Amino acid sequence: MVDAKMLDKISSAPGFIAALDQSGGSTPGALRLYGVSESDYNGDEEMFRLVHAMRVRIMSAPAFSGDKVIGAILFERTMDGDVNGEAVPTYLWEKRGVVPFLKVDKGLEAEQNGVQLMKAMPDLDALLIRGREKGMFGTKMRSVIAHADKAGIAAVVKQQFEVARQIIGQGLMPIVEPEVSIKSPTKVEAEAILRDEIANELDKLPAGESVMLKLTIPTVADFYAPLVAHKSVVRVVALSGGYSTVDACEKLSHNHGMIASFSRALAENLRVSMSDAEFNASLAKTIDAIYAASVNKA
Repeated sequence: MVDAKMLDKISSAPGFIAALDQSGGSTPGALRLYGVSESDYNGDEEMFRLVHAMRVRIMSAPAFSGDKVIGAILFERTMDGDVNGEAVPTYLWEKRGVVPFLKVDKGLEAEQNGVQLMKAMPDLDALLIRGREKGMFGTKMRSVIAHADKAGIAAVVKQQFEVARQIIGQGLMPIVEPEVSIKSPTKVEAEAILRDEIANELDKLPAGESVMLKLTIPTVADFYAPLVAHKSVVRVVALSGGYSTVDACEKLSHNHGMIASFSRALAENLRVSMSDAEFNASLAKTIDAIYAASVNKA
């Protein structure tokens, strides 16, 4: 069973979920944005040490608290790390009031039928048990949809919900994330297929089982309202998908019941060279903007 206090926070508190879950493939880009070039480190261990330091700086900033940031999605190495000697999941929940989630997917397969399915996760149960023991509330897993191919999108949603049921079985809350690329030439059509496929899978969930959804901000405002209202959906969160903070917040503000779960848009104005005062002020400004877009709807 998921933690009742964490569930209450995630399902009803105002705010948004921070995505701090860049993994091996996306970490160099996150560090470049932060002002750390690939010539500044040697090998994966140094790279992950530097990105962990960036995440610790974010998580320990005054504005990063449960008042506005209700959850945080972590990469596995971040879950296993610490903040000032305290395990990250414990620190987030007990010191900051932020509910911890774990990214569990292992990356994407090559594109087929206009989509990228998730790679196999043979060790998922072991990871889920370890996450639960460390105090994680839920998980997140990402697939990508590039084109409005009905068979491809159906396969993405089917795979997402199969894994979601496995996660529910381990007592954790799954965030289902079938991302529609913001560059898709058939984004509107893909979103229509996706909404129907998700609704079909939600209707099959047994009573008492629920999921969260993480979706690209739709082209048509409030297009996902039926999913927001579904009895088996705890919360619908939005990914920034490459939009700038300003654009992502503006688009999100027109979608009632959707809150942000931004990664790049959360950190895009942060630089390693900033003083702590500059860093904290910049992060606070971004958190305020994302919070406003999540709770104040146009």
